[in-house]
Amino acid sequence: MHGEASDGEGGGDTEVMQQETVPVPVPSEETKQPKECFLIQPKERKENTTKTRKRRKKKITDVLAKSEPKPGLPEDLQKLMKDYYSSRRSVIELEELNLPDSCFLKANDLTHSLSSYLKEICPKWVKLRKNHSEKKSVLMLIVCSSAIRALELIRSMTAFRGDSKVIKLFAKHIKVQEQVKLLEKRVVHLGVGTPGRIKELVKQGGFNLNPLKFLVFDWNWRDQKLRRMMDIPEIRKEVFELLEMGVLSLCKSESLKLGLF
Repeated sequence: MHGEASDGEGGGDTEVMQQETVPVPVPSEETKQPKECFLIQPKERKENTTKTRKRRKKKITDVLAKSEPKPGLPEDLQKLMKDYYSSRRSVIELEELNLPDSCFLKANDLTHSLSSYLKEICPKWVKLRKNHSEKKSVLMLIVCSSAIRALELIRSMTAFRGDSKVIKLFAKHIKVQEQVKLLEKRVVHLGVGTPGRIKELVKQGGFNLNPLKFLVFDWNWRDQKLRRMMDIPEIRKEVFELLEMGVLSLCKSESLKLGLF
């Protein structure tokens, strides 16, 4: 009886030992860790890309900061004229293009608004415009690079112009014949526009330059590409062609003054 009991106990022990030695599946913590490590690396790469982008932006702003406009001077216009005509004119013809200093008004030193500059160069404007009665002409002409810029200039000269009649002399949305009719109908004191359209109006006989007293170039303003009006080849060409359509001779006779705003 005792031997059977001991055999029974021994049998129970063997069964327990077998259960304990069965390998239990352990969660693979080691396999999870590499995954966490791999997740860290893309984050570092993203940070690096954002850093390089920020550096590139700084370089662009540095370039823009260095490209500040300098005030234009009469010598700048004279030099541009010589450079433009040097390959097309003789030495004697080039000398004829030279304008005396008396032709030029005081240049803008970049501290003026358009109204304050015009008041400085033409303090007797009110009296002058009251005496103007000639149609198909203006007393003051402001030449700029585009229609959008012309509209900006018209808005910014409100303090100067007062009751003066202003005409837009550019090609955008306005036909040449419409402008010719407007100039024929009424007396206009101020004209703001582009050299190409002004030149076309003179060619067609719709615009007379002889009564003109002040010709102001929008010299120092720069567009989104940091170009001044005389930096644009087609505008520069049209400006010089306009000057040859009677402007230079009017300057030499001292009936017309040039200003660089």
